[in-house]
Amino acid sequence: MQKLQKRKQVFHIPGRITQLPRIRKRIMAAIALLLMMHLIGAAGFYALSDRPVSFSDALHMTMITITTVGYGEVIPLNTLGERLFAGIFAIAGFGTITFLFTSLATFFLESDLDYSLRRRRMEKAIKKLSNHYIVCGFGRVGCNVAHELVLTRRRFVVIDLDEHRLLEQLEHFPDLLYLHGDASDDELLLTGDIADAAGVFAVTGDDSLNLMIVITARQLNPEVRIVARCHEIRNAQKMRKAGADVVISPDFSGGMRIAASMIRPHVVNFLDEMLRSEQKIRLEELVLEQHHRLCSVGELRERCPGCVMVALKSGEDFVFNPSDHLMLTPGQVLITMVPPDGRSELLDALN
Repeated sequence: MQKLQKRKQVFHIPGRITQLPRIRKRIMAAIALLLMMHLIGAAGFYALSDRPVSFSDALHMTMITITTVGYGEVIPLNTLGERLFAGIFAIAGFGTITFLFTSLATFFLESDLDYSLRRRRMEKAIKKLSNHYIVCGFGRVGCNVAHELVLTRRRFVVIDLDEHRLLEQLEHFPDLLYLHGDASDDELLLTGDIADAAGVFAVTGDDSLNLMIVITARQLNPEVRIVARCHEIRNAQKMRKAGADVVISPDFSGGMRIAASMIRPHVVNFLDEMLRSEQKIRLEELVLEQHHRLCSVGELRERCPGCVMVALKSGEDFVFNPSDHLMLTPGQVLITMVPPDGRSELLDALN
């Protein structure tokens, strides 16, 4: 998580403000002006004519003058004043028509141009990411994953086939970085910068698509951690063999949770506090590295008083509630209980 920072401090990518509303106003103004000029021109030619003419003739004269088509004057222009009026009116009318048609052309091109520029800016921001997460599928499960990533200050990119769904979620995730397309496509995952990603969530509603995402992600980045969603429990083993580190079956997990809520209600309530409350605690893990300012557990508790040291993992063994005199070493995994943004406080204590 070092190389990035777009999405303004966690994820901001300033979306391009669309010009379409302004262009629509220009089109409406041009149409209103053109209609007004037709009325003024018809009235002017009708009044300037030295012989009786119909309003239809005056309107026709106005139209051929504005458009400069030159079909022939149905109302003769004999005097200097009449010719001056016609000349000035032709210049003003042609300018109005030009303004209208350029506004219309801009309107039809703007949508595609706006989309292309926005996507290009999005892809540039994504290329600056590092140690981020890629959420493949942005349905109910994907949205909940994204919500937790936002709360815990993790940066992420979303990929989904349904662009309408992505745009709908901008109301809840205004700084969302997203890509529209099939998350199992190599090019799209590479655009999501999978080479620098910390993890991939394959959480679409389709087991076969999740399986393809797992296979593709593992081929593109053998080191990335992959968590997959699986509806049919019989597909879980296939996903693990394909390269998923963890496979979650919502139906199986839901059944286990319902049972636990009945027989261990206080434990489940405690876990709910950690998973659902936006302001309370989270269980976090941190791999200790050589560059960290390592010390004893007691000294770390003093540096980070808001962190509760739950366990320390060395190799395959866990030391629960580690004692103050225990020294931290590179390669250990520290498991702590912290507020949602407490991970940054813990990192500050170690850097």
